[in-house]
Amino acid sequence: MSNEHYWQGTWVDDVRAGDLLETLEETTQRVLGAERLSPLTVLAACEKLADRLSKPDSVVRIQLTERLQDWGLPREEIAETFDLLVDQLAREELERKVTRELGGVDPARLARFDFKLPIFEAWVPVGLLAHVAAGNAPAVGALSAIEGLLTGNLNVIKTSGADSLFTAEFLAALAEQDPTGKIAERLIVLRFSSSRKEWLERMVAPADAVAVWGGEEAISGIAEFTGPGTRLIDWGPKLSFAYLTADTWSATDALHAVAADVCRLDQQACSSPQVIYLDTDDEEEVFAFAERFAPVLAEVVRERQPRDPSDAEWAEINNTVIVAKLEENLGLTKVLTAEDGTWRVMADTRSALRASPLYRTVWVKPLPRNEITATLRPMRRYLQTVGLAATRQDTAVLARTLVSTGVQRVTVPGRMLGGYAGEPHDGVYAMQRYSRRVDVQLDERFATDAALDDFTLGAQLPAPNVPVTPKSEFETLRAGRGEVFFLSGGSTGKPKLSKFSWADYDEISNFASEALLATGIDPRTDRVMNLFFSGHMYGSFVSYFSALERLGAVQFPMGGEWDRFEAIAQSIVDNQIDTLVTVPSFVMRLFTEGGDTLRRYQGVRKIFYAGEHFGDSQIQWLREEFGVEIVRSAAYGGIDAGPMGYQCLESPARVHHMFPGLHTLEILDTESDTPVAPGEVGRLVFTAHTRRGQRVDRYEIGDLGRWITEPCGCGRQSPRFELLGRVGDVFRTAAVTLNYRRFVAIAADAFGYSGAFQVVLSEDAQGDILTMRLESGDPDTVTREFIARYPELTEAVEGTRLLRLHTEIAPQSAFAKTASSGKLIAVVENRSSRSTS
Repeated sequence: MSNEHYWQGTWVDDVRAGDLLETLEETTQRVLGAERLSPLTVLAACEKLADRLSKPDSVVRIQLTERLQDWGLPREEIAETFDLLVDQLAREELERKVTRELGGVDPARLARFDFKLPIFEAWVPVGLLAHVAAGNAPAVGALSAIEGLLTGNLNVIKTSGADSLFTAEFLAALAEQDPTGKIAERLIVLRFSSSRKEWLERMVAPADAVAVWGGEEAISGIAEFTGPGTRLIDWGPKLSFAYLTADTWSATDALHAVAADVCRLDQQACSSPQVIYLDTDDEEEVFAFAERFAPVLAEVVRERQPRDPSDAEWAEINNTVIVAKLEENLGLTKVLTAEDGTWRVMADTRSALRASPLYRTVWVKPLPRNEITATLRPMRRYLQTVGLAATRQDTAVLARTLVSTGVQRVTVPGRMLGGYAGEPHDGVYAMQRYSRRVDVQLDERFATDAALDDFTLGAQLPAPNVPVTPKSEFETLRAGRGEVFFLSGGSTGKPKLSKFSWADYDEISNFASEALLATGIDPRTDRVMNLFFSGHMYGSFVSYFSALERLGAVQFPMGGEWDRFEAIAQSIVDNQIDTLVTVPSFVMRLFTEGGDTLRRYQGVRKIFYAGEHFGDSQIQWLREEFGVEIVRSAAYGGIDAGPMGYQCLESPARVHHMFPGLHTLEILDTESDTPVAPGEVGRLVFTAHTRRGQRVDRYEIGDLGRWITEPCGCGRQSPRFELLGRVGDVFRTAAVTLNYRRFVAIAADAFGYSGAFQVVLSEDAQGDILTMRLESGDPDTVTREFIARYPELTEAVEGTRLLRLHTEIAPQSAFAKTASSGKLIAVVENRSSRSTS
């Protein structure tokens, strides 16, 4: 007996499938009790499969083409089926669909809808979702199963006994694109006839929801096996029609468009027109239109390869045509048919909506606009798509009239079988019917938690199998549709133009707001002043503006300006600001220049920073002098890769949690692209899962770090890492390797220095020069301390004498900063044709 059933990644025969059906409830409990399936996993697999299906010579396309041929589909319809599947599986289209239907790309995540309330909502799977696929539309069952996967369900799909295994092999090919095996675990495809009532009952009885594609008889047959409380999702029979006004019913392009809709899929789709209505009550106009339309339909049919009806379908067609011809004698009809039987146009003077026997058979009927409601409303449960051809003014008026009668979709002729990502199906969002909306209402213990999944999910999605892209080659990353553009600050090299879609920006704003909540901003009480820098396409100010907006916090978008410290300090006092978000170097200048005002105020309790390192001695000074209670990273992020990490209330300096739903992080060896052992230092390489404006796959961000394997005291399971400086902090000079972070640490240890520190590398005819630039101190003392405390530096200065060391005391205004962001440049490279990395 052949293996014609697919059960969770394995092909089985009838006997084995029958045995496994007995375990369907136990299988459901096991799958649903395991870690949930992330839609990101499904999206990645769909994208890979779409790429393979788009190539006519790919193995999977050739195999599935043979299955469609076995099904009896003509060549042109096979090509259209693959075009449909490639479009429907496109990453951007699926993301848009999930977002429109369920609010985001990860709708099952138990997340806050209001950051001021510890209430978490999610769309979760219904559980076991059974799909009874139609026997005349090969793609329907597969696409319904993908919707079931995106909503996290265990899916059991029944295909007809006449199915050529297309559905099963298509879904098996999809599962093969998933290295985690979670997709295969949630797919069962059974091929059997509906006459096998025992199998049908065993499949449907334990289901939490059943999606049925078919006629009323098929739906009734399934309903008798569904248990109490089972959700019956009826994708039942629908009727669609074209509606043409006098302004358009003679236009050649309109007639060709209607004919194309009639011929595409041979009217097998619910959105195929079975009737052409004319906005008239003149019977002669109806007959005249049929005469004009028939040759147009014949022309379009000749351009295609029509599918032949079965014997039973031929019988229905012939019976309908014979009766219509008999009614010609009564003046009620006029029948026009092809000599070879490939098409039929039947004009009928009666307006009642009537189904066609399909296979390029179409009614032409009168329906003046003032009779639309009376004629169509009795059929409202069957109405689906209208292809409306009218003037602009009439289109607006008639569209409103048609939807009021029960029509679900209105489009233009030629696009009746089309659609768009996230489009409602039969008046509802399919994935909402495949899901349940749940909520969890908690208390103050969860005041800083944005999502409960952070406590249960710790695994990362796998990184793609592509080479690592170094930071210097950021511009080579594959670009998508750029709609929002930001320029990096340039503190580690040439500024980079980063491309985002608006959907990207929306998503990163949400994650940034979650980071702010976790790190300690309380939107219920805090009064926040945004002191990041704006202008020059720099992103920090507007990004934090949006994050605070999503957070619902009180915000004063002041912006950082280097020459207005006193005015900013006074504004902090006047507006009772208690929280600042900005960069460390600006904070230190603000509390120095506006120190008297802020020292008297003693009202700034929280400072959240990004973009630079904040020294321990600097933080201590702010606490002792100004009463600041919290100084913590606002988020770890960048213009190139967006928010990449956040600090919780238990995080020590430089340690961040990941956003597993946004990125995958690899920490790779500094000399090779191999993972480092836990605790070892390596290069941080990020992959963004949903970046649309610019694909960020295995991108080296330019930072060094290590994994933190110890559990976090906050209870979150998301991976943690420690930032250990920039790759550019390590530089070569005079045959030695030095580290900027070591310089900063020595300055703090030797003489409690907490100000700005900058290393300037230059050269002359005698060799390399290293200048240490500080805001205060005695130059000779500083130089002596560094010679005494930094052996590698001592070797270069006093041993090989290849390096000259200088100390420069200067105000911070003299320090080199990036032009757009104003951030301090740690290592200034003034040597010719050399870099700090």
